[in-house]
Amino acid sequence: MKSSINKMLVTCAFPYANGDIHLGHLLEQIQADIWVRYFRMKNRSVIFICSDDTHGTAIMLQAKKLQISPDQLIHDVQKKHEKDFLQFSIVHDNYSSTHSVTNKNFCIKIYNHLLKKNFIKEKKIIQLYDTHFKMFLSDRFIKGTCPQCKSKNQYGDNCDVCGSIYDATELLNATSELSHAPLKKKSSNHLFFKLSSFSNFLKKWVNSDVLQVSVFNKINEWLSGNLNSWNISRDKPYFGFLIPNYTDKFFYVWMDAPIGYISCFKELCDMNQDINFDDYWSINSKHELYHFIGKDIIYFHALFWPAILEGYGYRKPTKIFAHGYLTFKGLKLSKSKGSMITASKWLSCFDSDSLRYYFSSKLSDTIQDIEMNLYDYARKINSDIVNSIINLASRNASFLEKYFYNVLSNDIIITSTVYKKFINSSLDIEKLFENRKFSLVVQKIRYLSDLANKYITDKKPWILIKNVFNKQKVHKICSLGINLFRILIIFLKPIMPILASNVECFLNTSLVWKNIREPLMNHKINKFSCLYKRIKMSSIDDFLSQI
Repeated sequence: MKSSINKMLVTCAFPYANGDIHLGHLLEQIQADIWVRYFRMKNRSVIFICSDDTHGTAIMLQAKKLQISPDQLIHDVQKKHEKDFLQFSIVHDNYSSTHSVTNKNFCIKIYNHLLKKNFIKEKKIIQLYDTHFKMFLSDRFIKGTCPQCKSKNQYGDNCDVCGSIYDATELLNATSELSHAPLKKKSSNHLFFKLSSFSNFLKKWVNSDVLQVSVFNKINEWLSGNLNSWNISRDKPYFGFLIPNYTDKFFYVWMDAPIGYISCFKELCDMNQDINFDDYWSINSKHELYHFIGKDIIYFHALFWPAILEGYGYRKPTKIFAHGYLTFKGLKLSKSKGSMITASKWLSCFDSDSLRYYFSSKLSDTIQDIEMNLYDYARKINSDIVNSIINLASRNASFLEKYFYNVLSNDIIITSTVYKKFINSSLDIEKLFENRKFSLVVQKIRYLSDLANKYITDKKPWILIKNVFNKQKVHKICSLGINLFRILIIFLKPIMPILASNVECFLNTSLVWKNIREPLMNHKINKFSCLYKRIKMSSIDDFLSQI
């Protein structure tokens, strides 16, 4: 982390605009949103942006299938994506589209500059051609055997099993996902970005602590070999931006998609005159830029993208945070893999906060895959949230309501060991949040919750209250219990914002990080009502039977 004075710009990878938001998308978006919410609670200035990835053959074919225009398709999908994210408390400062006029202008401007600097070359290449559909196929419509590890059923650009990057023509036994027929090799002229021109820059940049260790090792492995020039063009038919001075060539989606980070931010600047574009994107920017991405697109973000930025003269990312896949029954959750749980499907049975908590209990700063187990999910919510944290509030609130008019004591036992542990834990939890070690944050919260409940159990206020002379002691004990609950929810606020909002109503106060050390005293709270419901195992059974 850089200086807390610097402002932050945070992005997520762009969801593709030919399908619904699913749990795989939500894993990344929730991870980033928690990070953003934490820093905002710490009074950092953070801008959080994202867009729909709208170009490519898949969009064109999906629109044709639905008998609507590609423009109509991406417009409808974007509205649905934005709604889905908001329903999971994921709030972007601007959510845009890579098909925007702003993005088109930036693509052309950056391309012309790279061309002028001689970073673009044209050459004839051999590609895979579907004779049935009379079109060159993009990588996602080609499947075959990985040329490196020989894993079958791999796509035309990289291998999910060994992580190899290759050209689609290198795939063994390549077939079309559209016609399911073998593909023909055919020549065509294309435009290439000379990635090798940036070899020295990339070696230096990659070694400047911008990547996780596991990612760093893989990138260095790629850099140790020859960097191939990157094809930034696609033949028609294609849905995208035409390349200047060509009538049949379009910008490849991986050219215009990352530039969407810039254009999305520029749109925000145009809407909010208090945000200065150059402050964030100039080569000398002192602000911070963070990309949250899946491990399958590391190559594009850690090599191709910074090279384009360097070639144009823009700033580079401060850090790139990669995460593993979300898996379910061992399979990657994605539309292309045929295994998908959509956001709307989830909300038809469960709530959003519980998913955010469950993901947090699994998320770390590594690229290890995360296995989704719905029974484990239910047990975590019931045990950690309902039985422990909410129970802590319930058991103390009942005494405060019955005997003390819902007013907290003016003499909180801040000298108690448990209170000191809570206060001292805040520094550890801050570091864990900053380093995206959310699973350890959850572990810490769970430990503190158990500690608080043990404190109440050991003090036995239900026995003490039987003696009138112990009434003030019970008042102090239960008031401390509520204050411990308050601290736990402050820690949980970036993770479970809806629960936190409900607790703010119950406690009749805002949950502010800087006030952790200041207990609520002589403070009236509202009557306790159910803050969270248990998840029935039968609901899990029903849900699983539907997917």
